[in-house]
Amino acid sequence: MKNCKVWDSVVRLTHWGVALGIVLNGVVINDESKLHTRIGYTVIALVVLRLIWGLIGSHHARFADFPPDPAASMDQLSDMVSGRKHIHLGHTPLGALMIYNLWASILMIGLSGYMMTTIRFWGVEWVEGMHEIFANWVYFSALLHVVAVILESRRIGVNLPLAMVTGVKSVQSKKV
Repeated sequence: MKNCKVWDSVVRLTHWGVALGIVLNGVVINDESKLHTRIGYTVIALVVLRLIWGLIGSHHARFADFPPDPAASMDQLSDMVSGRKHIHLGHTPLGALMIYNLWASILMIGLSGYMMTTIRFWGVEWVEGMHEIFANWVYFSALLHVVAVILESRRIGVNLPLAMVTGVKSVQSKKV
């Protein structure tokens, strides 16, 4: 086994901070409370930090390392169906699509949440509806993400959740 440093502290902090904020605002905190708003703005700040880090951060944190690539995503699906194992040190192609989906959706939650605090959009149903639709989409996407990470970890033999905690992926050196 070879230990490869993959996820730096900014990637891990933003990942787990966003996850915690989404869980708190979706399950624990009353959505009418000021704490809900503060947590929401914190999540948006973390996503913005991660987007900036995607431009200037470490190798696997940069967008160039995980571009949205539908063809590569189809190849990954083919690998999954056929049983081929391809270890990606950084994000997988499907993982990259999920990341971009989550970031865009979270930013839309933040935008609609902010709009609901303005005089112009206070009580406007379509804004509230947009906020709820994107929030539900993020919950669904996050659940799909967690299930996919668990299944992919088992399929390829790499503990992906542990790697997002420690920053290190343990992989068989001939598969990298």
